[in-house]
Amino acid sequence: MPSVGDWKVSAAEQPRPEDYAFDLERALAAVVSLRAAIPEDAFTAEVLGTERAGNGVLIRKDGVVLTIGYLIVEAEQVWLTLSDGRTVAGHVLAYDPESGFGLVQALARLDLPTLEFGNAAVTDVGTQVVVAGAGGRHHSVAAHIAVKQEFAGYWEYLLDEAIFTVPSHPQWGGSALIGPMGDLLGIGSLQLQRESKGERREDLNMIVPIDLLKPILDDLLTLGRPNRPPRPWLGLYATEIEDRVVVAGLAGHGPAKTAKLRMGDIVLAVAGTEVRGLAGLWRGVWGLGQAGAEVPLTLHRDGRLVEARIASADRNQFLKAPRMH
Repeated sequence: MPSVGDWKVSAAEQPRPEDYAFDLERALAAVVSLRAAIPEDAFTAEVLGTERAGNGVLIRKDGVVLTIGYLIVEAEQVWLTLSDGRTVAGHVLAYDPESGFGLVQALARLDLPTLEFGNAAVTDVGTQVVVAGAGGRHHSVAAHIAVKQEFAGYWEYLLDEAIFTVPSHPQWGGSALIGPMGDLLGIGSLQLQRESKGERREDLNMIVPIDLLKPILDDLLTLGRPNRPPRPWLGLYATEIEDRVVVAGLAGHGPAKTAKLRMGDIVLAVAGTEVRGLAGLWRGVWGLGQAGAEVPLTLHRDGRLVEARIASADRNQFLKAPRMH
């Protein structure tokens, strides 16, 4: 990922202070740059890499930074570069795989503005927003909410209502979605594409709504995780191909690999209930109870039906715990 100093959002897409009813520069100062180092033997290293970089948002005066969790999961070192140019060390406080959020505690006094939480649920499609990266206006995008809809991720992830914004921010990971009142509406997670006019494809950012953080924030700060039973986790990556849900990969040493699932298996049913789409697969698995529940799958493999029974697990048990500095 390029450093803050060697790239800029195009001038036409940058937010202008006069277009907003809040102090834009102050809001942008709450966004920091984040770098994380992950051990080579970490469970997520093969997929996510050992060096990760993105953004985070200062949400508390005591130095708590909110980011997207994949940047910091299993990190042994975290560094935050602030809007005033300082770089300070951070410590991973929490990671919630269900929402996708992660928290970092800065290990030095920051003396920067914080962003207050907004209400993503009542923010309408078409609302003018700012998708902010670290580094101020030159690293932020004047955008609008294009769509609010369900999002199912191939990595056993599901949001009932994600936020999608255009134009897309080029460094979306951990970016801040700032609403019309200068409040925080969500955290950037992905870049996706959709069909636009004619055959042109349009880039969008997928944003995790801040509303998902509010009920679990206290737990994340005190326990490092939400105070609820973990969901069943299979350790498989799945995708939709021509209305079929297909196994696209298997996590090393995960339950699905142990149960001898194969890439290319088509998932037809969970516990006898037909699977309709990726979201249907995840909801079917999670509906069987908490982590440890047995998950019966009906598969189509090499022209025949196969019945598999997977002993699900707690995803967090496969991850390295944060180390105190």
